[in-house]
Amino acid sequence: MPASLFLALVLALLFPPLQSTLRAMLAAKPSFLFLVPAILSVLFGAIAAALGALSIPLAALILVYTLAPATCAFLIRRTAPPAWADFGIVLLLWLPLELSVGRWFIPQPSQGLLHLAGYGVAVTLALVLFLSFRRLDGMKYNMPASARDVVNPLIAFAAVTPVLIVLGRALGFLEPFHLPARLSLPGLGAQFLLILAITALPEEILFRALIQNCLMQKLGAKTGTLLLAALIFGCAHLNNGPQPLPNWRYMMLATVAGFAYGKVFEKSSSIFASAMLHALVDTAKHSFF
Repeated sequence: MPASLFLALVLALLFPPLQSTLRAMLAAKPSFLFLVPAILSVLFGAIAAALGALSIPLAALILVYTLAPATCAFLIRRTAPPAWADFGIVLLLWLPLELSVGRWFIPQPSQGLLHLAGYGVAVTLALVLFLSFRRLDGMKYNMPASARDVVNPLIAFAAVTPVLIVLGRALGFLEPFHLPARLSLPGLGAQFLLILAITALPEEILFRALIQNCLMQKLGAKTGTLLLAALIFGCAHLNNGPQPLPNWRYMMLATVAGFAYGKVFEKSSSIFASAMLHALVDTAKHSFF
């Protein structure tokens, strides 16, 4: 339920009429921005209540979490994006989730679903703040607009997958290649779509549409900037299992993959191009290794 609700919100923001309406509304009355944290906090609270996990500390935490980046965006509204303060807004959205802040307020059985709901809150708020309020150029948050948005990820997948396999096996990160017990195209397709919706698209919005895009505009569209963005993506995986933490093996592989994702994002006209590559890589990893 949390995933489908927030996925619907995120996908709704793809439509130009809705983007235009939100931009016009927020331009005419910037203070309307504060309705978004309130609405998202209420939605999160309703999900927590349905799970029997709502508490005053948790409600206060989610309200502060949503209000802090919105307030920062409101205070710098007259500064053209990307400003260095925009990186601070990204950190306010990203780090609390990355560090699982507030998990001690949530009963163990509800932590997974509420973390997913928090992820949905973060992505929805990020899109409103940067796409509609800050009007950050270059996010490419639109449906695929040309054949290259499909061809680019396929070419990149063919190029980067052998590198990731060799490196992953050499580092002891990947298990030997194996075929799933019940291999089927519908099953692989369903897994691909699930990963695209739950993991790939949200991460590409954060790491490519926001972080890489802002770095490119501030530092220049150079290979070094792309490497920096890929390294940030890699470091975000240091606290991921299954290997012992800090998981430097995962960091190295994610950095290589992040470079490929970033290159596809740079060469394509839609965020879905890099998200498709991301989902292809993750699907191959989870299915065959």
